[in-house]
Amino acid sequence: MRNFKDHLILKGSSIKSALEQLNNLASDAILFVVDEHNKLIGSVTDGDIRRGLLKEIGIEQQVETLCQGNPRFVTKGDVYLDQIVNYRSQSITIIPILTKDHIVTNVINLRHLRSYLPVDVVIMAGGRGSRLRPLTDTVPKPLLKVGGKPIIEHNIERLALYGIDDFWLSINYLGYQLREYFSTGRERNVHIEYIEESEPLGTIGSIALIEEFHHDFIMVTNSDILTNLDYEHFFLEFISNDSDLSVVTIPYKVNIPYAVIETADGRTISDFKEKPTYTYYSNGGIYLMKRSVIDIIPHSKFYNATDLMEEMIKKGMKVTSYPFEGYWLDIGKHEDFKKAQEDIIKIRF
Repeated sequence: MRNFKDHLILKGSSIKSALEQLNNLASDAILFVVDEHNKLIGSVTDGDIRRGLLKEIGIEQQVETLCQGNPRFVTKGDVYLDQIVNYRSQSITIIPILTKDHIVTNVINLRHLRSYLPVDVVIMAGGRGSRLRPLTDTVPKPLLKVGGKPIIEHNIERLALYGIDDFWLSINYLGYQLREYFSTGRERNVHIEYIEESEPLGTIGSIALIEEFHHDFIMVTNSDILTNLDYEHFFLEFISNDSDLSVVTIPYKVNIPYAVIETADGRTISDFKEKPTYTYYSNGGIYLMKRSVIDIIPHSKFYNATDLMEEMIKKGMKVTSYPFEGYWLDIGKHEDFKKAQEDIIKIRF
């Protein structure tokens, strides 16, 4: 993936140097003119330079003499998915991401990304992985390789495909290996920070340790899940339902091999169902919530996601299910790990 700074050019640079950069960008040829603090000034394309040359503007002149002063952009932290969808429909693919002070923090390419979701992601990666011993005796479970790549890296890459670039890894057991492997995330065009649990805090308790998120929406996911979930659709459903929290749920079908008799009072038969199938939904370990929900989670206390949902329901908050029938695998046991190695070859992610 291209480094977003390839699209930036410092004000005062010559038009000739802009031409050289645009040539290197090939089909992604657009530059964003910035000052020494990376504050956006304007944009430049091949067409802008061509029109400048026709007006006899020399190639040694400064690039800002012909840049466009009002390029399209997205402000980081805003609820801007509709804006992204609109840009996508207009075939506008190269978009700078700005802070509220107009500092360029990223440049996204919608030819390579499926979306740009305004979400912080917290990946729970601190567990011991006892059921996968001895594989996890010297390597933390998230770094076990599936298809030649760590499980957690599959997750980060797929989330990044939806434009998510702010990650938090909650680590404990052998956490230093995760720090060493991912570092700041810069090489992957994402930003990774770490939460270190001094003691186990449950499946969601550690996120109360994060002092400042970048967005108003938080996704929490287990690190040992392999899935082809459409994160944009999940987010849009969350917004459409005005949920406070939504959880991905996985259908579990139970086939009854006999006719089932239904009774009204335990004796009087009201109906027969011939070999019915009942569908139940289990917790898929992926949650999307409003940032305000974090205030409910106690600080430095063992706390599970199920505790949070139970508390929210008691408070009358809106907790919704997102039924998912795509590919989902929780790699918790040796047989799951073996299945993941087989599935990774044929599953379209």
